[in-house]
Amino acid sequence: MNLCSHLSREPEVICDFGAGNGELIKLLAIRYPNAKLICYEPTPSLLEEARNNLSDIAKVEFYQDITGVALDCVDVVFCLEVFEHLPPDETYDALRKMYDVLKRKGVLIIGTPVEIGIPALYKGMFRMLRRYGSFDATIKNVWLSFLKRPPSERPCSEIAPQFKFHFEHMGFDFRRLKQIISMHFRLREMSTSPISWVGTWIMPEVYFVAEKTSHGRSPSP
Repeated sequence: MNLCSHLSREPEVICDFGAGNGELIKLLAIRYPNAKLICYEPTPSLLEEARNNLSDIAKVEFYQDITGVALDCVDVVFCLEVFEHLPPDETYDALRKMYDVLKRKGVLIIGTPVEIGIPALYKGMFRMLRRYGSFDATIKNVWLSFLKRPPSERPCSEIAPQFKFHFEHMGFDFRRLKQIISMHFRLREMSTSPISWVGTWIMPEVYFVAEKTSHGRSPSP
């Protein structure tokens, strides 16, 4: 939650975009007990899990369609472990929706895996031990990802009707996402996890903190 240090004041409205089963909302409810929490999950089965998981927490609103959230009303949007699964069109669509619901100077916090370079190598070796021959567990694809040239043709399916989805992380390149974020938001911080200062050359996860400014524009391809 240290990423929220960029907020100038306590947030009144927080949105977990792609909330899954709602575990992050639980943590946010403890950290920000006075905030209204928006749980957005477009997959019906996961949204139902979130409703059950968060039944004891007050001030939570549930949405399967983010257009039900008012424009310019959210102080901070969290989006963790989502973008590595989204094809290009869905990536722009998600960023546009986040842009629309954020207040001016609202903060966007995005977390994704690092799937290029050394992290791709050690993750790929682990995957090959478990399921050798799968898309994300072949010598060729692991080597290409290690060379920072991940395979562009990724298997694509649907996690829900008309909701395209990449189930494998391999092929995702956080550098491209960083470029898109920087075009439409003010990128305030980029850090890694579990050690924030080491960098993406070896850490498995990367986080972006961005701000909606008056000079930004709603993302589009």
